[in-house]
Amino acid sequence: MAGVAARTFLLMTVGVLAVSMSGPLMAAMVVPPLAIAFWRNGLATLALAPGTLGRRRSELVGLQGGRLRLVLLSGLALAVHFGTWVTSLTLTSVASATALVCLTIAWVVAWQLLQGERFGVGVSAGLALSFVGVLIVSGVDFTLSPRALLGDLLALVGGAAAAVYIVVGARARRSMSTTTYTFVCYGFCAVVLLLACVVSGQDLWGYPAAQWALLLAVTVFAQLLGHTVFNHLLATTSPMVVSLALLVEVPGASLIAAAFLAQTPPWGAVAGLVVILAGMVLVIVNNRATVPDEVAPG
Repeated sequence: MAGVAARTFLLMTVGVLAVSMSGPLMAAMVVPPLAIAFWRNGLATLALAPGTLGRRRSELVGLQGGRLRLVLLSGLALAVHFGTWVTSLTLTSVASATALVCLTIAWVVAWQLLQGERFGVGVSAGLALSFVGVLIVSGVDFTLSPRALLGDLLALVGGAAAAVYIVVGARARRSMSTTTYTFVCYGFCAVVLLLACVVSGQDLWGYPAAQWALLLAVTVFAQLLGHTVFNHLLATTSPMVVSLALLVEVPGASLIAAAFLAQTPPWGAVAGLVVILAGMVLVIVNNRATVPDEVAPG
């Protein structure tokens, strides 16, 4: 039993470190943001292709109708998530962008409220506290520059889009394997982002070798390793524990950005981040309703 617990803790540590590197790695790039989003999804799709086209070929061919529409909608939501969040990293700090995009679970619970779900006082208090934290962070960032506030707004949109990805993706995965779902979802997401790059005129190649190395790193660590580890843990560990572990991405990304990018957020923003995290902990710990077992993208 102790061995299982130690293995779970080790996997969780690896997963947190992997997703925490996502924001700082992308913020360190000089590649256009939509191109970053395209390449990390496109490269991940290529990595998944051999296994999907081999072992899952029959399932892939049979994917059609309503099931296919759900996966494509999920991929579209994922494209909006990555397009807005990666762009936000060029406008505001990694700490603010990561904290605001991690409000995904709050958006999921808010959707459940609209659907008629009823929650206890703890969840409601957590939601209110989280959004107070958003106001604090956004207020502090606005005093720095309207550009930073725009970055905050884009990160919020990115978190809401991730919530759509989670809700729709959970429905889609009921009738197909995770491998097939991920391959088609990432692939369609990459196609949407490719079109966005073409329309907006963002360069898709011609980067220095070091930038390609960073693109590969964010694909391997955040897109493949981090999400794979947490999706595996959902099969053996409480979703509440996994959700709480994912919140460690916020201070993790902030510390990495401070160490390697010299991004130290003002104390007012740090206070807002703490308020957001406290609210999210309340939501997760007190939520007894069914939340889709899906790892939010990062």
